[in-house]
Amino acid sequence: MPLRAFQCKACQNDFETLVRSTDTEAPTCPACGSADLAQQVSKICVDIKYPAIARSWRAQAAREGHMVNVDKKEAREFKKG
Repeated sequence: MPLRAFQCKACQNDFETLVRSTDTEAPTCPACGSADLAQQVSKICVDIKYPAIARSWRAQAAREGHMVNVDKKEAREFKKG
């Protein structure tokens, strides 16, 4: 279930909600109940709170061959370990 960011056009409320692929109704604003929403581009978290998790993600990506956006030195380090 993806977390989607919306802004209500009626009251300018910014909020996030989980949107299931099985949902048939459009989400509504929790503040005013309006369905007139604009989907926003979600912000990417810059700070990773747990560097060990980030290292494990990169190591898995290196094993699977998905290291196109990582420099060669860093990719070699992850392929070793």
